[in-house]
Amino acid sequence: MKNTIFILLVSLIALTSCTKENNDTNNGLVRVVFDPGHLKFISSSLNPKVKTMSALYGNEKALKSLSEENQTPEAGVVMKLVTWKYHTNPQYIGGTITGELVSIETVQANHSGKVSYDIQHNLIQNSSPDKEKRIQYFMSYRPVSRP
Repeated sequence: MKNTIFILLVSLIALTSCTKENNDTNNGLVRVVFDPGHLKFISSSLNPKVKTMSALYGNEKALKSLSEENQTPEAGVVMKLVTWKYHTNPQYIGGTITGELVSIETVQANHSGKVSYDIQHNLIQNSSPDKEKRIQYFMSYRPVSRP
């Protein structure tokens, strides 16, 4: 009898503790999911001063070029650096989630080796990036090690 009452009490507590509804609103924040297409994830970075996080995607040639620590992209390299604002995660204390899309930067080297730089959705005010410095920044990334 004591076991039956104990099991019923535990079941009642478990069922009532799970009934809290999440009435949290997004506070006007819009999360954007980036589709890299055929590009693979290479590395990520975090800038706590301006509260942004970035993910670098690239093709196999980009991965090879960054692994070899080249100073300039090889012919055929395609890399995209996607940057978002980040916000605290309302569901987990101490966690962060991506928010508004800040920019998508692209570095490409055509088959003759000519390197081009492009930026889309640039939300950083008074910002006209120096293309050469941005290309060098791309080349400073090191791929994450995969098991």
